[in-house]
Amino acid sequence: MARSASLDFHGIIPPVVTPLLDSERLDEQGLERLIEHLVTGGVHGLFMLGTNGEGPSLDADLQRQLIERTCLLVGDRLPVLMGISNTSIKESLKAAKVAVDNGCAAVVSAAPYYLPSDQSELIGYFRELARRVPLPLVLYNFPALTKVSIAPETVAALLEESNIVGIKDSSGDLDYFAKVVEVAKHRPGFSLLAGKEANLSDIIRLGGHGGVTGGANVAPRLLVGLYEAAVVKDADRMAKLTQQVIELGRIYAVAGNRFSSGVAGIKMALEALGICRNILAQPIQPVTDEAQAQVKAIIDSLDLA
Repeated sequence: MARSASLDFHGIIPPVVTPLLDSERLDEQGLERLIEHLVTGGVHGLFMLGTNGEGPSLDADLQRQLIERTCLLVGDRLPVLMGISNTSIKESLKAAKVAVDNGCAAVVSAAPYYLPSDQSELIGYFRELARRVPLPLVLYNFPALTKVSIAPETVAALLEESNIVGIKDSSGDLDYFAKVVEVAKHRPGFSLLAGKEANLSDIIRLGGHGGVTGGANVAPRLLVGLYEAAVVKDADRMAKLTQQVIELGRIYAVAGNRFSSGVAGIKMALEALGICRNILAQPIQPVTDEAQAQVKAIIDSLDLA
């Protein structure tokens, strides 16, 4: 498959959760319902096996099944991006082959997340990955989990690699994002995406191209509507929809003060909507029945049509 630097990933690209029957088995029916929920909700792409997709917690077999099934369900309706983050470049390259074999549009990689790298090591790592993967590569900045940030100067150096086509920033730091926008402004087609959904209007205002927003799993039309309002600078609609996004974000607090509260809250909400079950991969522990009831009450109170 030929490389391309012309792809422009934009809009709302949910970091799709992985529906499970148990910690080791894919829920294919739940996945089908979730994919249709997202496609009909108007999203612009799908990001599989990211943080909310529990990618690092799933074995290679389950990851492969998820990508095969997702690409069959989606067909040519949306671009599918596959997370290949790993502590081993060899394992990332194996995952990338699954992406190639199943027609994914791009792969996404965070920094190796066990031994923190310095910036020169990151440049070398991502250059090697970009040159060996026959698909466009999107960088994934998530310093809270990888213990290192991909510095704006590092992004600038990596812009020389035509196969590196964008960045997803999950730092939540708008100053950082603005610096990355500035260094990337001379690289046409380089996609600038961010992960914190309540910041989506600010991300677009700063020059970003969209959001990889977990809440879009639950309420795709809401996040797509907010993105569209931000693009046309409809201040009243942005304010109204941002408030709804903040209300939706209460599902995370119910799941507790832990890094896994995002995926736990989303899966509780999807169970409340009848899309897939609230089953999480180890080591994430399930929440209480009381928490599930609280999330259902939040979902019931929102107009997600």
